[in-house]
Amino acid sequence: MHNAYPAHPPVRAAIFDMDGLMLDTERIALAAWELASAELAVQLSQEAILGMVGMHSSKVSGHLAHYLPDAGVIAELVACTHRHYLALTEGPIPHKAGILALLDWLKALGLPCAVATSTRRPIAEHHLQAAGLWPYFAATVCGNEVTHPKPAPEIYLKAAAALGVDPRECLAFEDSNFGVQAAHAAGCRAIMIPDLRAPSADTLALGMPVVSNLDAARQLAAGWLAQGQTTAA
Repeated sequence: MHNAYPAHPPVRAAIFDMDGLMLDTERIALAAWELASAELAVQLSQEAILGMVGMHSSKVSGHLAHYLPDAGVIAELVACTHRHYLALTEGPIPHKAGILALLDWLKALGLPCAVATSTRRPIAEHHLQAAGLWPYFAATVCGNEVTHPKPAPEIYLKAAAALGVDPRECLAFEDSNFGVQAAHAAGCRAIMIPDLRAPSADTLALGMPVVSNLDAARQLAAGWLAQGQTTAA
């Protein structure tokens, strides 16, 4: 594929989302919402649940208010879902196919990596450590450490700063519309690998590459780097 970012400087680092991109946790979250809805006898549509993919926790109650009229019910549902989610993630956290090959490839190139996740730090650290991915990352910025969550660019700007590079020197790997919009707004060279939701019209209008899996993302990134666009930090 032709280089979609010809004006960018050489690649010096990479930034990753976590849920649905590296770890197959979005389906676990989906199950948690369904379990909580059944436990509380709340009617919550798939549309409502899928609309929260990649969403920061601070925006969840506002989103659910479009579907559920009672703020008390929403608060109880959120708490119940969180309880189910923690129980479902006590065991091993499943990888998304291709993530180890991608991380090992970047490590071999000497490119430092960071995580930019909307998940709060205690849960993010638990998941990354449980999945064996924590050692791959030189920096981590979590959802409770930003003022303006995705799709705002703040989390990507902070992740790039933590790596000591310009955001335009970063590859960004994302699965959600909120995330890929944030990476693009920060100036990163973003690749979208959709998980539970297809790219929206707004996302597609940004003109970023959309690929079906992480192996395809690695091949695309390798093509960019082969054009002389990489320097180790």
